[in-house]
Formats: sequence, C-alpha cells, structure tokens
Amino acid sequence: MEIHLIRHTAVENPENLCYGFTEMPLRKDYPEDFKRLNMDHDFDLVISSPSQRCRLLADYFGFDYTIDERLREMNFGSWEMEKWKDIPEKEINPWYQDFINVKATGGENLLEMQNRVLSFWKELIAEQNVNKVLVVAHAGVIRLILQSVLQFPLENMFSIRIDYGKKVIIQKNDGYFSIKKMNV
Repeated sequence: MEIHLIRHTAVENPENLCYGFTEMPLRKDYPEDFKRLNMDHDFDLVISSPSQRCRLLADYFGFDYTIDERLREMNFGSWEMEKWKDIPEKEINPWYQDFINVKATGGENLLEMQNRVLSFWKELIAEQNVNKVLVVAHAGVIRLILQSVLQFPLENMFSIRIDYGKKVIIQKNDGYFSIKKMNV
C-alpha cells in the first residue's frame, strides 16, 4: 500500500492566531497554490479532514472522498483564534514545558490527539483491498503518523517539518513501512 499524506495549503493568518479545530481560511491566492501541487489522480481511496482548508483541496482535484473527524488538527480549546502572544503566560508556559500532557481549557492534549489519529491510522493500514491512498490533513496529524511509523519520542515530533501543500509518501509492504518521500 502506498499512502500519500498531504498537508493543506497555506492559511490566511497575518496575526499569528492559534488555530487547530477552528476553521481558518486558506490564503486568498489558494487556487494558485493548488495549481502548483504535484498531485496524482489514481488513488483507490481519498480521505480528508473535515476542515474546509482540507476539503477545498480535495474538491479542487475532483476527488471522490470521505471525511474522517479523527483527521482534525489539535483542539486548542479556549486558545483557538487568540493571538499566541495574548495567551496568558500562566496558561501557555505549562503547555510549552509539557505539550504532551497539558492542554488548554476545553481542548485536548497531544496524547488525546495521538489516540484519535492512531485509531484512524490503524484502520487505514489494515485495509486489504487498497493499493494507493491519499489523506488530506494537517501538519500535526501527519507528524503523529510519522511518529507512529518511525517510533521516535513524541516530544520530538515538532522537529519534523511538514510544509504547506506538500506530501509525505509512505510505503507499506509485508507489514513494514518505508518513507519514500518527504515534502514533495
């Protein structure tokens, strides 16, 4: 099975707002961004995050796709749509020190997000009649999948750069995984 994980294209966020679950518009020139994507069209299965920034990409290429709620970006709860610099230090500093376990009020921590993403991942890689898959998602989701495949410490997940509008391609053969390409 060949699995293409693509991050949505760049968003319009000039004020550096914290966002994850919240709908965040793509930049105004997003159709131009889509035209530059290196996109295959011969997928057996296409799955998208429910976020509009992902669905727009799947729609643009005319894919017949399903939506999976587990592919949403992290839920930052009460921090959603706040400027990162305006989040009170007494709330954000504990998260900076332990983003794996600490969460914003009403949000989720990284372990909770990991559980939902890996639930999706385990179902996907168990598919028997699928050769080529496209998953349209977010940087956090893609990093968690890579963390699962490569088994590196969770605290290192932000060391991996996942560019807007770029793919990670993973090959699964006989129960083994290989990363074929990154940020293509």
